[in-house]
Amino acid sequence: MHAKPPEAIAELRRQITHLERGSERRKPLPFGVPPIDEHLPGHGLARGTLHEIIEAGPASEFAGAATLFTAGIAARLKGPVLWCLTRRDLFAPGLLRAGLHPDRVIYVETSHDRDVLPLVEEGLHERGLGAVVGEVTRLGLTASRRLQLAAEASGVTALLLRRWWTVAEKDLTRLPTAASSRWRVAPVESELLPAPGLGRARWQVDLVRCRGAEPRSWILEACDAKGRLAVPADLADRPDPAQVRRTATR
Repeated sequence: MHAKPPEAIAELRRQITHLERGSERRKPLPFGVPPIDEHLPGHGLARGTLHEIIEAGPASEFAGAATLFTAGIAARLKGPVLWCLTRRDLFAPGLLRAGLHPDRVIYVETSHDRDVLPLVEEGLHERGLGAVVGEVTRLGLTASRRLQLAAEASGVTALLLRRWWTVAEKDLTRLPTAASSRWRVAPVESELLPAPGLGRARWQVDLVRCRGAEPRSWILEACDAKGRLAVPADLADRPDPAQVRRTATR
C-alpha cells in the first residue's frame, strides 16, 4: 500500500518546480569568449543563481584578479550592483577599468565576516538589482542554499568573492556549497611587448565546479573597459589541450 505524499511535501515540490521553470526562462550571460561559452550549459553564466569566485594568486589577501573578474561579470549585468564587504580596499578606478562604473555600485560595509551573508541575502530580495556581491571567508552549505534559493526566486545574480588570509581559511574554499558554479582566478605572466611597457593582464581562469559542465581551465586576457574577457592572440591558434585542462583533482 502506497501512501500519498503529505501536503507539505507536495507544496514544496510545486515551489521547486516553479523556481526551476523561472530559472529556465532566464537567458544565461555569455562571456563572449567561445571556448568558455561553448563549454557552459546554455552557453553562458546562469543568471539568478549563486556563483563563487576564489582568488588563487600568491597574495590572496588582496584578491586583485578575482575582484576584477567579479566586477567584469557584474558590469555586464543590467542594474545597480550591491557590494557587501568588511574592508575598504576596493579601488574604484580599477573597477571602472573592468567595466563596472562606480556610479552603479552601492557599498554596504560591516565589521564582521559573519554579517556579510545576511546582507547578501537581503539584497537578493531586491529585484531591481543587477547583482549582489559579497566578500566572505566562510560559506557553509546551509547558508549557500539560502542564497541560492533567494537568487532563484528574485532573478538577481549572487557573486560571492571568497577571500582568505591563512592556509586554514584557504582550505575552507574547498568545502562543498550550493553554488551553481565555482571559479578560481590567478594572474599569469603577460605577453612580452616589443617595446618597454605594460601589456594587458592575463589570468588563469579555472572552472572548478559547475552544474552540467566538467571542470576546465583557460588562459585569458583580463576584463576590458566593458567587462569582457578575451583569448590572447598568441594563444588563440594553439591546440585545445594546450589551452584547456581539467582541474577537478586540485
